[in-house]
Amino acid sequence: MEAICAFDKLIPGRGAAALLKDGTQVAVFRLADGGLFALSNRDPFSGACVMSRGIVGDRGGEPTVASPLLKQVFSLKTGRCLDDESVALEVFAVEVVDGEVRVGATADVKASA
Repeated sequence: MEAICAFDKLIPGRGAAALLKDGTQVAVFRLADGGLFALSNRDPFSGACVMSRGIVGDRGGEPTVASPLLKQVFSLKTGRCLDDESVALEVFAVEVVDGEVRVGATADVKASA
């Protein structure tokens, strides 16, 4: 797990982009309730690294982010696109240790059908 920033630097309801040591771009989202999620920053529909600028919301109680370009909505928990179930964002493990946000290898997330 790599430290990327202090937890209190993340603005609730917004995303932030981070570059991991291996060159992977991740989008980290802090929700108003303190929930923390990390997904690939690359929008699979446009190929642009913009997911951190997406619109945070929810669909039926599931926390989501909408692509700022083409507006497809993705689950923050599973990365699954809620508008096209054949597409998903990579999900990363994320945790807070001593006030620092740490992001690591892909989380073992299974999308529910």
